[in-house]
This record gives sequence, structure tokens and C-alpha cells, in this order.
Amino acid sequence: MPADRRGDRQAALRRRLADAGLDALLVTYLPNVRYLTGFTGSAGMVLLDPVRTVLLTDPRYAVQAPAEVGASAAVEIEPVSLWERLGTVLTAHRPSVLGFERDHLTVRSAERLAGLGLPRVEAAGGAVESLRQAKDPEEVDAIRAAASLALEALETVLATVRVGESERSVAARLEAELRQLGSEWHPFQTIVASGPRSALPHAGSSGRPIAAGDLLLLDFGAIVDGYCADLTRTVVVGAEPDSRQQERYQAVRTAQQTAIAGLRPGQSGQEADRLARASLNSAGLGAAFRHSLGHGIGLEVHEDPRLAPTADGLLPVGAVVTVEPGVYFEDWGGIRLEDDILLTAHGPALLSPGAPPLRVVP
Repeated sequence: MPADRRGDRQAALRRRLADAGLDALLVTYLPNVRYLTGFTGSAGMVLLDPVRTVLLTDPRYAVQAPAEVGASAAVEIEPVSLWERLGTVLTAHRPSVLGFERDHLTVRSAERLAGLGLPRVEAAGGAVESLRQAKDPEEVDAIRAAASLALEALETVLATVRVGESERSVAARLEAELRQLGSEWHPFQTIVASGPRSALPHAGSSGRPIAAGDLLLLDFGAIVDGYCADLTRTVVVGAEPDSRQQERYQAVRTAQQTAIAGLRPGQSGQEADRLARASLNSAGLGAAFRHSLGHGIGLEVHEDPRLAPTADGLLPVGAVVTVEPGVYFEDWGGIRLEDDILLTAHGPALLSPGAPPLRVVP
């Protein structure tokens, strides 16, 4: 039975609120609601104060919410207005200073919150997200399982790729295989991009027929127990790779291996990004690396910490991040390799096995 971490998470959040001078926090961002209580519904908010945690949701979740939340929070079911019910809940223990998630509250919701007549309401940024950066062992296991599932699906599909079929047909088979193997859903729109379209970092998948000798870039993921994996592989279809494809692929693979080997907790995101960027610069390909090195993954496919030229935040022990260098050339194509890495106190640990040498499929 996995350990129940919700009480520890709430206690840690209470300590942070006290340090920030807040008496309570209103959590409206659903990934944060899930992290604190286990609730997976599409409508709900959490009030956390020094003595209680309350989940407010609607009658669609009258059975689901108590089952998922258990003893981690009191559940309030409201058939009309969650905001009016929040006002009633706040009456019992009226906080002097209530924090709210400034990055996630809409203008309309902020107006409703202001209408509750609280003594003082303050924007609080990233309190829950900062806790989420360091993963518990159970979270790491879920991400590892998602990565393993995703790569198993990829291997099945790559064996079936044929010259002349469309990118979209490959993406459809990959997404179907991911679901068949147990992925709860797709953490993002699957990218299958061939030939010159592989030079578009977020190309999506089109009706373009795949030609012999094309680079084929696949960016895909899986979700297990709510946790995401995010992976990218690049292959050549139906013909032996030419020398330029081989050289550029190996430069990206070397940059990825260099970055993974050099990752350490306590580095800034900028320092991590420079590991791969310096490697590609030395290969004469630095100008073709058009995005940041990576990002955190967990309940969301893109979360803190960031590995980027502008990221000055430090990487904590327990963070799980992607390492995804790439190079892109208009009218030629692109190569990206992406794996998921756990930062331990002793260095990096691969949750996916690292990109292999350039291969031909099928």
C-alpha cells in the first residue's frame, strides 16, 4: 500500500503560510487540489487554515469526492454556488489574512472572492507548486511506470511505420497503443513530424506522407496514477541515414548525455541548460538549439523547475525533469531527444533509458 503523504504535504504548506504571514490559503488550481487531497474531479476548491482542510465541490462528486479525499479533508457538497458556500465555511473560522493563488484565479473569481467581505485578501504565488517540485517515492514510481509504458507503445508502433503513410496515422496508432497499455490519457497532443516538418519544435501531426529517408520525430507521453512522462525520439524511415543525419543526431545525443551526466541538485536552471548548449556550440550547432533544455514533470507535463537560459531557480533534490536538446534546420528537418531524469542527492537517475544511436524503421 503506497504511503499517504497528504497530511505531510498539508503540514508543510501550513508552515509556509505561517512564514508568509497568511492565516489561510484558498487553492483553486485543480492539480494543486489533487496534490493536497487526492480529489480528481473537474470542479472544486480547497480552503486550508491552521486547523482544517475543507474541499468544496458540487453534487456530481457527492460519491467520488469523499472516497478520494478520505480523512485528508472535510468535504462540502454545494449544489448552487461554491463561492457562497465558501463564504459560509469562512464564517466559522474567519481568517485575518486569506491568500489566493494569483497565477490561477480568474478575474471573475477574484471579484467573487472580494465580495465575501474578508478583512484582508492577498495574492500568494506558487506555495503549492514549490512543494510539488520534490517528488515523493510514489510519485517517482508513477513517472517511471509512465515512461516505461510510453516507450513500450513506441516500440510496437515503430515496427509498423511504412513509407507513404501519413504522420497522423502514425500518431493515431501511437495514441491508441498508449491507451491499450494503460495510459490514463495523453499528457499533451502527440507530435509526429516528418522530413522538413520535423524542424518545427511543436509541429503537431499532419496529413503529410512520410518519405523514404525522412527524419521522423515523435514527441509523446503517458499518464499513470495521475503522473506524466514526456519523451521524444527521432528515427529515419525506410532508408539508411545519410552522413549529415548521422552527424547531427550524434551531436544531439552527445549533448543530451553530457547534460544528464552533469545535472546536480543545487544547480540553477541556467547552469543545467548551459551543459547541453555548450556541447552543441562545440559541434557548431548552438544556433540551431531554439528552445530551453527542459522542465519539471509530475501531475502536469510542464511544471517547475525549469531548465532554461533565463531560469535562475535552483534544482531541488527529488525533482524530476526532462532533458531534451534539439537542433532544427528549415527545409531539412530537426532532431530532438528527450528523457525523464530524477535528481537525487547523489546525482541524476534515469527514469527512461536515454536515447539510443540513430536507427532506421521499420
